[in-house]
Amino acid sequence: MSTDEQTKRDYRDTVFLPKTDFPMRAGLPAREPDFLKKWEADNIYAQLRTESKGRPKFILHDGPPYANGDIHIGHAMNKILKDVIVRSQQMQGKDAPYVPGWDCHGLPIEWKIEEKYRKKKKNKDEVDPVEFRRECREFAAGWIDVQKEQFKRLGIFGDWDNPYTTMKFEAEAKIVEELLKFARSGALYRGSKPVMWSPVEKTALAEAEVEYHDHTSVQIDVGFPVVSTDCADIKDAQVVIWTTTPWTIPANRAVCYGPDVDYVVISVTGVADDSTTAVGEKLALAEALVSEFTARAGITAFDTVAHFKGSALSGTKLTHPWHGHADADGFYDFDVPMLSGNHVTIDAGTGFVHTAPGHGEDDYIVGHVENGIPLPFTVNEAGCYYDHVALVAGQHVYKVADAVCDLLTGVGALKARGKLVHSYPHSWRSKAPLIFRNTPQWFISMEKTGLRDTALKAIREEVDWFPGVSKNRIEAMVADRPDWVISRQRAWGVPITLFVHKETGDILVDEAVNARIVDAVTAGGADAWVAVDPQELLGNTYNADDYEQVQDILDVWFDSGCTHAFVVEGREELNERADLYLEGSDQHRGWFQSSLLESCGTRGHAPYKGVLTHGFTMDGDGRKMSKSLGNTVAPQTIINQFGADILRLWVVSTDYMEDVRIGDEIIKGSADAYRKIRNTMRYLLGNLVDFSDEEKLAYDEMPALEKYILSRLAEVGKVVEERSSVYDFNPIFREIYRFCILDLSQFYFDIRKDCLYCDDSQSIKRRATRTVLDILFHNLTRWLAPILVFTTEEIWQARFGSDAKSVHHLQWQDTAEYLTKGDAAKWGVISEVRRVVTAALEIDRKEKRIGSSLQAAVDIYLSDNMASAFEGESLTELFIVSSAAVHALDAAPSGAFALEDGASIKVVTKVASGDKCERCWVVSDEVSENGDLCNRCQDVVA
Repeated sequence: MSTDEQTKRDYRDTVFLPKTDFPMRAGLPAREPDFLKKWEADNIYAQLRTESKGRPKFILHDGPPYANGDIHIGHAMNKILKDVIVRSQQMQGKDAPYVPGWDCHGLPIEWKIEEKYRKKKKNKDEVDPVEFRRECREFAAGWIDVQKEQFKRLGIFGDWDNPYTTMKFEAEAKIVEELLKFARSGALYRGSKPVMWSPVEKTALAEAEVEYHDHTSVQIDVGFPVVSTDCADIKDAQVVIWTTTPWTIPANRAVCYGPDVDYVVISVTGVADDSTTAVGEKLALAEALVSEFTARAGITAFDTVAHFKGSALSGTKLTHPWHGHADADGFYDFDVPMLSGNHVTIDAGTGFVHTAPGHGEDDYIVGHVENGIPLPFTVNEAGCYYDHVALVAGQHVYKVADAVCDLLTGVGALKARGKLVHSYPHSWRSKAPLIFRNTPQWFISMEKTGLRDTALKAIREEVDWFPGVSKNRIEAMVADRPDWVISRQRAWGVPITLFVHKETGDILVDEAVNARIVDAVTAGGADAWVAVDPQELLGNTYNADDYEQVQDILDVWFDSGCTHAFVVEGREELNERADLYLEGSDQHRGWFQSSLLESCGTRGHAPYKGVLTHGFTMDGDGRKMSKSLGNTVAPQTIINQFGADILRLWVVSTDYMEDVRIGDEIIKGSADAYRKIRNTMRYLLGNLVDFSDEEKLAYDEMPALEKYILSRLAEVGKVVEERSSVYDFNPIFREIYRFCILDLSQFYFDIRKDCLYCDDSQSIKRRATRTVLDILFHNLTRWLAPILVFTTEEIWQARFGSDAKSVHHLQWQDTAEYLTKGDAAKWGVISEVRRVVTAALEIDRKEKRIGSSLQAAVDIYLSDNMASAFEGESLTELFIVSSAAVHALDAAPSGAFALEDGASIKVVTKVASGDKCERCWVVSDEVSENGDLCNRCQDVVA
């Protein structure tokens, strides 16, 4: 080292380097629990409620998750999204309480308790119902405690000490009260129709409790002999039906045809050795399906003897294949009418549809509703035929295929048999296949009191739907849905608290009786329906012996559909009507719809002003998550490795109104985005040390660059305001992220770094820069607070101390005053020129001609209209070089650097002349004149 180098002064103490204790590494898994403890100790949720009194309300009503296991990634996405929305509304100056809730009744919990008794070889019917319900209640309560802590770990603010649950006595009483309103209006009735039924769980299932899996069914083709017809072409023929449910043959009561379908009659002239079809038989079927049928049936040769339209079959009667069977004792001795059906297609089968009105939705509508065919009761709750069903009595529907086929073969009716793998409904709990089964159930009519019309009007006129297409989906569902089946054959839930007169079948509607029922449930919960003497509930006016006390349980969707009544309307801190319901897209047929129907049926309007639908969570390859595939992602795993804020950032970084993906690489991408945002905030903190109001500079005194950055901030603010009003945070995240990376880190911070570090502390430019940094800090921290709840608290405390009021007490600031004031065109040109200069300097750096860009001098050749953008600006500061000049484009020398041929920006670089300033590292001839400093640094140090 030379003597001169040894004697050079160290100027680091004169440079304003960033200072902050805010760490670059977040350490979120370790830090976040500390903030949770502080928020809980401070009771921040209660503080927010107190200070928000009198503000406009914003009510997001929480759709209750089910209390039966650890939360999954879908729960996490849902709760985080709700929290982001509620917090953003709170920070826009509203009073936005959040009351979490849980669904507690129903099959999944009941099934778990049943499992315990099954292991002891006991049936639940042998257990005291009150004791059984107590165990269900305790099971649900235990999981509520677990899920509550898991939700809180996500950073969710809410009234966790006083959540709502559907099993609280007052909630059960309100559900009963709502049910009795439907009884009073006349919309409630007991009827018989086929419903989705689980023979394993012995109960009806709601559509939302059904999932579809591949299932191998026995498919059969069966001939029904014609007994009378006006269509001469089929007088001696058999009408062939095709079905994948052989077990429904005993319940057949009709065969449907398509009136516009082209049919034929074929005469069989040749069959394979193993065929069950006989030569000489005449068989009627759709012309388009002949080749498929003959292949199934082993028919090797045939003649087509007739053609006709389906409409010619009107009035035709067939007979059941087992008509006159010696062992059936006349059970099947009835005519089987042929009915016109718009549901008949020629996609598969034979073009004729076997119709069992007690075992299918279309069958029920065409057979019973439209044509008055009585509904037979053929299958019991366990999936076995009743004793009165001839030939198959006592057999289980899923084990009877062979017997049915043998019986059909015995009478010459079986034409073909095979297997088919197809999508089939299964119980989401037991995973067992389901059946449609005709049973007595309780219904709420969609027509009698105008419920359908009221609900459709609410969908179309009262509610905002996000995204807009979801409106069409729920509108179509409500327009086409059948009457609402509200009864279940279970033990754990709110009972259907009705008394029905044994002789007349009339529902007892008496206000005094209803009041006693509600009071009893309020005092003792739903157990009161089995624990209190019915005569006590009926009072002295009615005799309990004259009435049936209904023992069915309410569908859990009715329970959750009533939550608006005992939560939104029933809690003092909430309004009568929610601003928003927010759940997954499956809730158009679930909670969104049950809540809509309940409220429209009892109040005449929707329970919500807006509905937001998010998609499902898929794995990184877009596959549905499944334990069997091993592709599930547990939120707890992500939190333990990365922190809850990374999970929260992932939620808003997705287009959550569609299905979203999550996996290791996706979460790592969110962690990388988080790191860049964190570094932006760390830079702001480091350069705002000791900043005070006295240092602030008025807007009019600021340089053009600061005005431009504030205008960009205002543009971001406009996106934040507009998109948050429609609950769309993905564009907000993208805009803030791009602003932090492109406008700030890569542009503004880069340009003003020298000014911040080396200018005099009282220079106009430095004061303007720090003023803008302060404005950026306040707005970015507040905008990010609903998303990065832990990190923004850490940022806020890093600047203002751990005793400072939480950032979550603050409100967003208005940035509209800066909008359109910055010269965007000018700074767009400068940004583009900077891109070319940076590319040219990078080549010099790679080829070792320079180290730092401050060792370079640049000559920039531009068209006149571009050159004007640089008037009044410091070129060396803009390009972070030691010397720079702008020249006319036509003066550019041959070989000047450009990014593309014919470019309007060309650059020539060279090594700057002079010596390096020991303080700011600028290379300048001034340095040799001053000793070791440039003029600027000489003045600052002096």
